[in-house]
This record gives sequence, C-alpha cells and structure tokens, in this order.
Amino acid sequence: MQYEFHNIKSFCLTASYTLEIIFDDNTHKVIDFSPVLYGEMYGPLKNSALFNKVALDKEVHTLVWPNGADFNPSLLYHWEQHIDELSARAKKW
Repeated sequence: MQYEFHNIKSFCLTASYTLEIIFDDNTHKVIDFSPVLYGEMYGPLKNSALFNKVALDKEVHTLVWPNGADFNPSLLYHWEQHIDELSARAKKW
C-alpha cells in the first residue's frame, strides 16, 4: 500500500469558511469547511474572526488555527472523496 504525501504551498480566503488551497504539485482545491465546523476542536471556527486567522504552518505544510485546529494536507487534497463521511461524523462531535 502506498500513501501519498501532499504539502500545502499557499492558500487564500475566497468566501466565508472557504479557502482556495494550492498544493506542492500545483493542484488547486476550493474547500468549504462549513460542513465540518462542529465539536470541541472545529466548532469554534464557526466564528469567522477565528476562522480567518488560518495560517500555513511552514514546518508541516498544513493549515492551522490559533485554537489548535488543523487538517491533514492529504485529507484536504482528497477532500471531495471524504466530505460526506466527515460531515456526518462532525455532526456527532
């Protein structure tokens, strides 16, 4: 089994809770995070002021927030394959 590693090169806010992410292979993804903003870790990101403080961690090449929330870059790379399951799980958090 081979595991793909993807790093985030840059990002920009495009709408409320939505980021355009550019990966190290120049793949662009536009991700609406609102379906997963539930629970102790991700729920606080519903506050747009906090969500908008997203930053790129230069060491691990992923998106991070001041409250400790983050997402694995490979998960973000394949977001469309996982969003339904993530959204369902998030509502139980």
